Amino acid sequence: MTQEEIRKILNVGVMLSSERDFNKLLEQILSSVMELAHCDAGTLYLLDGDVLRFRILRNHTLHTFSGGDGTLPDLPPVPLSPENMCARALLENRTIHVADVTKSRDYDFSGAARYDAMTGYHTRSMLAVPMRNRFGVTLGVLQLINAMDEERRIRPFSAEMNLVLESVASQAAITIQNVRYIREIQELFRSFVRAMSSAIDARSPYNGSHTRHMAAYGERFLRYLNAQDAAEGKEPSFPPLRREELLLAVWLHDIGKLVIPLEVMDKPARLLPEQHDAFLHRMEIIRLLGEIDVLSGRRSDAAALIRETKEAEALVESVNTAGFVPDEALAAIQELAARTYRDQAGQEQPWLTEEEAAMLSIRKGTLSEAERETISSHVVMTDQLLSEIRFSAELSHVREWAAAHHEFLNGSGYPKHSSGEEIPMEVRILTILDIFDALTADDRPYKPGMPVERALGVLKEMAEREGKLDPGLVRAFTESRCWE
Repeated sequence: MTQEEIRKILNVGVMLSSERDFNKLLEQILSSVMELAHCDAGTLYLLDGDVLRFRILRNHTLHTFSGGDGTLPDLPPVPLSPENMCARALLENRTIHVADVTKSRDYDFSGAARYDAMTGYHTRSMLAVPMRNRFGVTLGVLQLINAMDEERRIRPFSAEMNLVLESVASQAAITIQNVRYIREIQELFRSFVRAMSSAIDARSPYNGSHTRHMAAYGERFLRYLNAQDAAEGKEPSFPPLRREELLLAVWLHDIGKLVIPLEVMDKPARLLPEQHDAFLHRMEIIRLLGEIDVLSGRRSDAAALIRETKEAEALVESVNTAGFVPDEALAAIQELAARTYRDQAGQEQPWLTEEEAAMLSIRKGTLSEAERETISSHVVMTDQLLSEIRFSAELSHVREWAAAHHEFLNGSGYPKHSSGEEIPMEVRILTILDIFDALTADDRPYKPGMPVERALGVLKEMAEREGKLDPGLVRAFTESRCWE
């Protein structure tokens, strides 16, 4: 064996240990083994149940290169029958070499003969090497065709090369198994993230699809941005790892809502249910006390009082769930809060408690300032919860991006009031997705969903007039129509 061949063998080991893309790994395994064996063609099969499936096909003479992009070659799988040379190699866990398939009676080479008849190719020497991992489990088979000498004449595979290829095949099997383990762990983590996100959404009937919508919009928007880059001859802004990292941040951006009280998160009205019930009960007491006064002669008629309590109930009902409270309604609430009655003990009591009046005086939405702060704290809780997860280097920004989705370019966001270049492109995208879905969602307790075009107008205003959002990204988002 020459020094050059030894160097190539060592390089194969380095290359295989560094590749994490599964399809590229399989392609590199076959290409490397073919180069070491000086052969013209080859196939990499992976075991799938009781068959061997074609994964990578290469043939230099016919310029055939198939499977490297993840698309399986359009060929039927090979049954695990002893008459098939590659299947026998797997079943018996040994390397099989046939110097000339046209003279062999030990195996069924009718498939190779048909292939040769269709393509004009000449299959002669063949070598099948099983790929075994460290536990002795065979994961697949490398089948090499037509070893070539320096003048590119077909010759048998050398016995010395068999040992080398067995060693490389074993190393390849270990690498395949490791990559599979990594993929399984990654998918386990993704499943956990999706489950956590579903748990957040399931807590509230008013926000049930928010994260799923954002993830769907986000995936399509990133594809659009990459397509724009390609059209301009640029490298993609979001290659697979960066795209995965951002989408994971999208899935986890609201994880802090797991610790937000449901009575705040699911608040469809200004008054909490117990406050609303207490007010109605109080109106009923005032009516009953009025009737007692009539019976005792202290009042001549309770009709006016009954009418006034019903008007008070109607006022509170209209204000309680209103999207916006106008000045006249606020004034009526203040008048109602100033009104008093005497309870059975003769103590003066308000028709509206101070807390009820304060809640009904909220101009817009259903949340008080304290409740808004509670809701806003979910980003801090997101950061704290994600700090407990040991993200890999490829996902090292997930926590930072997820916890910053309420920051604005002009510094008016929260929790850190970051601004300008302090806010990464990924966070800017996440924020646009979050606001768009919040504006258009029709499952929020405090407002109806906004038409898409109006929501896009809000995004544009936030970008161009208020300086909160990235104008270029808002334009690209609008052009992408990714919500469709």
